[in-house]
Amino acid sequence: MNKENYILEAENSLLKTYKRYEIILDKGDGVYLYDTDGKQYLDFASGIAVFALGYNNQEYNYALKNQVDKLLHTSNYYYNLPAIEAAKKFTKASGMDRVFFTNSGTEAIEGAIKLAKKYAYNKDGSAGHEIISMNNSFHGRSLGALSVTGNPEYQKAFKPMIEGVKFAEMNDLESVKSLVCEKTCAIILEPVQGEGGIYPADKEFLQGVKSICDKNDILLIFDEIQCGMGRTGSMFAYQDYGVMPDILTSAKALGCGVPVGAFAANEKTASAMVPGDHGTTYGGNPFVCAAVSKVFDLFESDKILENVSEITPYLENELDKLIEQYDLIETRRGKGLMQGIVFSVPVGDIVLEAQKQGLIIITAGKNVIRLVPPLVITKQHVDEMIVKFKSSIDSVVNTNNKH
Repeated sequence: MNKENYILEAENSLLKTYKRYEIILDKGDGVYLYDTDGKQYLDFASGIAVFALGYNNQEYNYALKNQVDKLLHTSNYYYNLPAIEAAKKFTKASGMDRVFFTNSGTEAIEGAIKLAKKYAYNKDGSAGHEIISMNNSFHGRSLGALSVTGNPEYQKAFKPMIEGVKFAEMNDLESVKSLVCEKTCAIILEPVQGEGGIYPADKEFLQGVKSICDKNDILLIFDEIQCGMGRTGSMFAYQDYGVMPDILTSAKALGCGVPVGAFAANEKTASAMVPGDHGTTYGGNPFVCAAVSKVFDLFESDKILENVSEITPYLENELDKLIEQYDLIETRRGKGLMQGIVFSVPVGDIVLEAQKQGLIIITAGKNVIRLVPPLVITKQHVDEMIVKFKSSIDSVVNTNNKH
């Protein structure tokens, strides 16, 4: 069967919730992906910030293969060694005290919301507490996660959302203060907004939000599903700011390909939940936790954080030089290997042209190119990306000028 027939078969069988590109990816190696025609692509999307270690890492692969031969799944009525090891490594790396493994980032957000509400309920015995989130944020597609997502376009067809969610402006402390009331139980935000367009938080803003939370016994939730796990140069982005959350969510690069997420909390907050308050069938099973455990090992042995810190200045400098060459590029914003290139025009055609050039990039809104490559890239990969990116822009500009 040829590619066109495979795509037709997919379109006839899969729910149409994605507008997919006409590429069938077949395998990966390092920072490259290959389609079923054998075409090679330099990957600067890493499965939407998932494949931090790159593709076909043999130590990672072996850890999963070894676990497959031992035990894939038990229920959470029993302990399993990979979950114990993964939990120990996660809490050590994050500074949190307790962690709950989920199947996805969205489920991690759901757990964080429930934990915050239960903490508040234990304090005053009442329900109906409120959460403050940020405009332009993205926290997931389930109804709970969607309710704290600051984008009305995502919400309008699925209302009513859960009650008691208010939206402040990122990096505007006064807008947060104006929404705080006696019902506020939590403030949730991404230290670096991802889907909303790559907006890093200001240090003063995060410190100010933390002060508000401490003063009012409000829980601070950091969503690090995309910006965490080394992407900014620290294991978690909040560690760059010197601000500790009460609850942390993680996913994506946490498992580097297997479906796993987590929400974690300090002891004060975690103790609010008791048996029966929350659960999961697959979350924290031996297979995914073997992956999580190995990811933390490889981050250390392969010096992933050091590589991000080394490559980031080079990437930023090369991007800034590129920006100077084009009037249609307005600015660059981001942190570490999570960069947004802001255009004055829609960027969909540039993404398509980049694929023809053998470069995979993605968007963060209609006019922002998002670069979230594997954290193992080298300066040579940056150079290759810049050449392909520039060629893609030139091709689109020339085509538009002809029309």
